Amino acid sequence: MLSPYLPPSDTKRWVARRKAAVVAAVRSGALSIEEACRRYHLSEEEFLGWERRIEAHGVAGLQTTRLQIYRDVPTLKQAKPRY
Repeated sequence: MLSPYLPPSDTKRWVARRKAAVVAAVRSGALSIEEACRRYHLSEEEFLGWERRIEAHGVAGLQTTRLQIYRDVPTLKQAKPRY
């Protein structure tokens, strides 16, 4: 039986709390990654990105407003020289 804390399958607005609930369901074995991706129309890459951000930064890492701080790419940027 699925957790009552899981978001509905037709979820369009993915707030951090909903993403975390899906990741928790997969980690607990309530859903497989394949089931979660199919149910929520996610790519496996997107789900694994959620999981990586939770591992690295907790639920706050899932907030889209914090994405620039918690992104998966290296933080060093190649800046163009100013002349």
